[in-house]
Amino acid sequence: MLKRCISAEWMKLRRSRIWWILLILPILSVLVGTANYYMNQGVLMKEWYSLWSQVGLFYGEFFFPILIAILGSYMWRLEHLNKNWNLIMSAPVSAAGIFLAKWIVVGVLLALVQLFFFALYLAGGKLAGLTSSLPGELAGWLLRGWIAALTISALQLALSMRIRSFAAPIGIGLCGVLIGLAMFVAHLGMFFPHSLLTMGMGVLSQAGLTSGELLTFAVMNLFYMAVIIAWAVNRMRKSDVAA
Repeated sequence: MLKRCISAEWMKLRRSRIWWILLILPILSVLVGTANYYMNQGVLMKEWYSLWSQVGLFYGEFFFPILIAILGSYMWRLEHLNKNWNLIMSAPVSAAGIFLAKWIVVGVLLALVQLFFFALYLAGGKLAGLTSSLPGELAGWLLRGWIAALTISALQLALSMRIRSFAAPIGIGLCGVLIGLAMFVAHLGMFFPHSLLTMGMGVLSQAGLTSGELLTFAVMNLFYMAVIIAWAVNRMRKSDVAA
């Protein structure tokens, strides 16, 4: 049943314009970040690490969370149109299957975005004339960024499920970015989804996480995912549909 739900979600996306968003936002991140690095090489002297500090800042702190929020709203767009909620909730599929299918599809898309961002980062470094080896932490940054993105996507999907407006959950996501930044500055980054992304991707600090921090990072992401998904599924099962 879950497989059928996932197939249905892919069919909805086949000819959608969301693919342009998945391409444009990472490209903008790398273009702006690489240009900033290139113009400040006298100060930014750690080559690939310095380049990451620039492209990662624009991508991980702003464009990637915005992309996740847009995806979350888009995945529920059809359900909020033309009383489609009545149809989907009367279909022979479970509430868990509906929500998890959307979350899994978003997770796959975000993994592709991360790989695309890596290719852009590599291309930006080559264009900037970097010849040294890539950072050894790069794979960890990308993987942890994807894990934190899964947490944020669960949150955005839950918000978009309950809020009919396409833009409102995106605005809430932007507020989440600001809260996450404040939490990171206050050394509480492990306790909020958006700041988990900041820490996981090494956006504001390229210093590696300790083993204890890695464990906390994993536990907090799993906790948020489980709580948010459980709440969303329970809400779908017990609440009346607002078609």
